[in-house]
Amino acid sequence: MQVLAFGHYGAPMIAFPSGGGQFHDFEDNGMVAAVAPLLEAGRLKLYCPESLDRESWLREDIDPHWRAVRHRAYEDYIVEDLAPAIRADCRDPKLGIGLVGCSLGAYHAATFALKHPQLFPDALCLSGRYDLERIMGRTSASQEVYFNHPLAFVPNLSGEALEHLRRHAHLALVCGRGAWEDKCLHDTERLAAALAAKGISHELDLWGLEVEHHWFWWRQQLAQHLGRALGG
Repeated sequence: MQVLAFGHYGAPMIAFPSGGGQFHDFEDNGMVAAVAPLLEAGRLKLYCPESLDRESWLREDIDPHWRAVRHRAYEDYIVEDLAPAIRADCRDPKLGIGLVGCSLGAYHAATFALKHPQLFPDALCLSGRYDLERIMGRTSASQEVYFNHPLAFVPNLSGEALEHLRRHAHLALVCGRGAWEDKCLHDTERLAAALAAKGISHELDLWGLEVEHHWFWWRQQLAQHLGRALGG
């Protein structure tokens, strides 16, 4: 797995590429440049891994259960390898790590935060698709799929698992209302409603009718949200 890292000091954040993307997507599409003032000021450190989507959720020739099994290897990598490496790089073994992603990357940001809130307490999710069965184009009764499908498992959260999320997690769900955003807008509103029903900390930030499903707008959303959060 390849990772690009940017910044010399500051709050660490993993940036997931969009669906099936690579570790250089954030740099190539101007997302790193959009937060350059935060990186240069020592407020942010950005870590950009590649995805495994084309071997998991986007792989159409295998059953959803086995897509979920393949995704588990990616989850293990993020949680057991990349996160400890980031903490070592930041010289803090208990440091919380933020998450950000666009489109299918927003799904990863949201799902990792919901499953591992003490490790990843904050997620910034831009134009996300959260209905995993619609992403795959197939339904599934697999528990492996269920526990990676936030629109399925969040409404059923209860007890200590729910209290843990209420204590630790915050998700910012951002989406435009313009071209190619209809599915993302629908999913974003559904996830926000599910989080609200369970009392999980979140922000729903819907942009205007001119805001399309495009890096141009994601650059602005990233800069605005991180600038506000990190004091840029």
